[in-house]
Amino acid sequence: MSLANRAYSEKRNFIRMRIDSPVEIHTSDDAELQGFCSDLSGGGMAVEIDKALPVGTQLTISLSSSHGHSPMLRAKAHVARVHAGPNETCTLGLEIDELIG
Repeated sequence: MSLANRAYSEKRNFIRMRIDSPVEIHTSDDAELQGFCSDLSGGGMAVEIDKALPVGTQLTISLSSSHGHSPMLRAKAHVARVHAGPNETCTLGLEIDELIG
């Protein structure tokens, strides 16, 4: 099936996986933040944290397994979208720029 024939919700380059794993975030100014990754794909992730970050902020992320394996994924990313919730949490849409070891 071609991309044009798929339903709109399926027109992604990467499939999203729903996860609930802890993530450690380091900003370029050496701030360290803790949060939870709610979904992950080959190109990005959604992260819930207590602080909004500006679009374009460069980050280094370490995603851990909820089963204690750590780190499961390390990458450089940037903030592509910000959605502030009604309470103190904020959801960041991160775009992965580079996987790191």
